[in-house]
Amino acid sequence: MNALVTGGAGFIGSTVVRELLKNNHKVTVIDNLFSGYAQNLDGLNVEFVKGDILDAKLVDKLTENKDVVFHLAASVGRQRSIDNPVLDAQVNLIGTTNVLQGIRKNGVKRIVYSSSAAIFGELQKSVIDENHPQNADCPYGVTKLSAEKQILAYSHLFGFTAICLRYFNVFGMRQRFDAYGNVIPIFANNAYKNLPLKIYGDGEQTRDFICSKDVAIINYLAGTKQDLTTGVFNLGSGNSITINTLAQMILKHVKTDSKIEHVPERIGDVRDCRADITKLKTVMGYTPSTDFEGDLVEYLEWFKQDLSK
Repeated sequence: MNALVTGGAGFIGSTVVRELLKNNHKVTVIDNLFSGYAQNLDGLNVEFVKGDILDAKLVDKLTENKDVVFHLAASVGRQRSIDNPVLDAQVNLIGTTNVLQGIRKNGVKRIVYSSSAAIFGELQKSVIDENHPQNADCPYGVTKLSAEKQILAYSHLFGFTAICLRYFNVFGMRQRFDAYGNVIPIFANNAYKNLPLKIYGDGEQTRDFICSKDVAIINYLAGTKQDLTTGVFNLGSGNSITINTLAQMILKHVKTDSKIEHVPERIGDVRDCRADITKLKTVMGYTPSTDFEGDLVEYLEWFKQDLSK
């Protein structure tokens, strides 16, 4: 298989690339390195193109002779999208349309799209299946939902298979600290620097965390499983933990003087969230890891080594 991975230098994208290479597939990566890192691909046998999915001609060229496109390139994050909604729309809508045009023109047979649970907006229940109302309430969620619909429309119109994977909270190796980023790298960064682990509200809010290794395997299955038809899948672990428990786990495994500090809750934050992965397990035939603490310890070791570089 000849695959194009957009955003392949990001922490999830580079893990997908490794899964493809492990299974002896040819891989081309396009990444503008805005949030990705070239060193995430060090030592890998890939064709790397530093470029932007907003460059329609480049995307058209790179989709030539490809069997599958794994589309991970995006402007990511709720707060970042609120601060810069124009960039969010450009990358997530125009960029995605450029990818779809390349797929259409060059006869690519399948796209695997990295969507987000942000499409659901304010949650009406704590366990979320694929049919939960989609009421995106920030620019990021709106653009990811719009991109999903555009992809599904192109799939219907032009006859290629489209698999949309709605990520919940992904963590794993090569995920570096970002002030806009997810709670695990923020807590890890603060713990290793003896800074407080700030928790919004009482800390009893829950999240569904899934390791990037599992996400990569599911991307691979979505790109290669022969009997798959176009559809959407919620991609989480199917389990959830409280933010208090997460913070306590990190303090347990990191030698630090950090303390937990509770601050006022943020307006609009989700209280409880867990993916219903029944469809994922049934159709893909794969169950993500349930060893959250083991995966977390592995990540913390990587984070410590990366900080020392």
